[in-house]
This record gives sequence, structure tokens and C-alpha cells, in this order.
Amino acid sequence: MTYKVQVDHAALRQLRKLDPQARQRVAAAIELLSDNPRPPGAKKLVGGEGEWRVRTGDYRIIYEVHDDVLIVLVVAVGNRRDTYKNR
Repeated sequence: MTYKVQVDHAALRQLRKLDPQARQRVAAAIELLSDNPRPPGAKKLVGGEGEWRVRTGDYRIIYEVHDDVLIVLVVAVGNRRDTYKNR
């Protein structure tokens, strides 16, 4: 079962601000979410509205999983020190 990955406009802006090497690594991790939206190491955020996070080095990908329509919605991407400030 393959999920469709959608990236929110705000997350896309955050992704574009990353340096090229980090952007490539984070983009690869986002693509992997289509095969397994809850990979080993992914954690459900406490106090959130069902968001999950996956780590890629010092970067975090915050996303929602909608199992009923097979969609993974990426809502935030960024350095670990900045990603959780507005959550």
C-alpha cells in the first residue's frame, strides 16, 4: 500500500531554505514516507493533533498521516532547534 506524499506550502518554503546537501537528504527521507509513513524511529508528537516526526540528522520532518485516504501531509521541515517553536 503506497501513500501519496503532499508537502504543505510552508514546509516547502522551509525546505528551500536548507543548504543543498541537507535539502537532498531531507527530500529523500520525505520520499521514503510514501512506502512506510511510520518508519522505525518515527514518533507521535505529544500534545499535538496526531502529528508524527522523523529525524534526519539535525533536521526534523513533521507530518500527518491520513490512513483513510492514503495521504502523508508534511507540515514542517527544519533544524531541530527551530522546528518545535510554533507547535
